[in-house]
Amino acid sequence: MKKKSTRDESAKSRTTRAHRIAAELAKLYPEARISLNFDTAWQCLAATILSAQCTDARVNRVTPALFRKYPDAYAMDAADIEELRRMIIDTGFFRQKAKALKASAHDIVERFGGRVPDTMEELVTLQGVGRKTANVVLGHVHGKPGMVVDTHVRRLSQRLGLTTNVEADKIEIDLTKLLPPTEWTPFSMRLILHGRAVCNARRARCEACALLPHCPQVGVKTNLGC
Repeated sequence: MKKKSTRDESAKSRTTRAHRIAAELAKLYPEARISLNFDTAWQCLAATILSAQCTDARVNRVTPALFRKYPDAYAMDAADIEELRRMIIDTGFFRQKAKALKASAHDIVERFGGRVPDTMEELVTLQGVGRKTANVVLGHVHGKPGMVVDTHVRRLSQRLGLTTNVEADKIEIDLTKLLPPTEWTPFSMRLILHGRAVCNARRARCEACALLPHCPQVGVKTNLGC
């Protein structure tokens, strides 16, 4: 019998670990949903754009008034840019975000008749929309698999040995190879929740981490607190 390569064994090991991590995370966070508040596909897309380098809690304080004034892509497309900037200033990077909101709204109105697209291929053609935002919309609005890679997912997937890549797009590819499509959205959401609650950026609380038995960082001299 031909001996399996070290690379094959490593891939199998990562897959097994990913499934065990997914099962453990499902116990910890059974209701895996993004923390942003929204009622429509457009609101989900807009809130996700605003969440870049900003907490979901802060975005949720801004969006009620924003969505009352600009409830859909048509209203946002016609928005006064200066007024829009003032309304979202608390989310940070408000100039870039205002530009992205109006640009994506314009594309939705002009090219999709006001409908937020439901495929990755179409979503990423919208100005100001990358794969992270597209995957959020796919998973939380359209019910399609979407592996969301934000700063928490990037950090945890590296710490847990599920990827060696640093680019978000490559990490997304690595993670989607390890789990079935039905797991993509809940798994990424649960990684985000765990990254906020336990495995944070400055110092991971390894002593309180249920994923410790599956973490390759255990016993390795790091700054994680392990």
